[in-house]
Amino acid sequence: MQARQLRIVAPETCWLQRVAASFGSMAQMSAKEVVDRYNHALGAKDFAAARGYLADDLRFQGPIDHFEKADDYVTAIARLYGMARGVDHQATIAEGAEVAVFYILDTPVAKAPVAEWYTVGGGKITSLRAYFDARPFVPPSH
Repeated sequence: MQARQLRIVAPETCWLQRVAASFGSMAQMSAKEVVDRYNHALGAKDFAAARGYLADDLRFQGPIDHFEKADDYVTAIARLYGMARGVDHQATIAEGAEVAVFYILDTPVAKAPVAEWYTVGGGKITSLRAYFDARPFVPPSH
């Protein structure tokens, strides 16, 4: 009679396997899916979930701010979304790793048309450039 081998997996191993699998599936998402999920998380003001779609060394360039770290960017975007009344999505265009999103950002200061250009690599947003008229958002000089 031959003994059967049982494979016992510790609970923490199972958890790690689930985490690894989720990152694997994130890497398999299209660039558009990554950006769509990121923007959905922002719209829900779930900044922790949104942060999960950003590379740690995210490069953000906009007319007001520039960031080299995702955490710094998320802090700033959380402040912006704290005052935003809403976002009216206009269009999304994707080609390979590049995604462009166009929307109207409704704030107490202005309804600002915004264009954002994303680059996605390895299932994460690595670069984000925002284009909008910043004049309504700049404090008046004395």
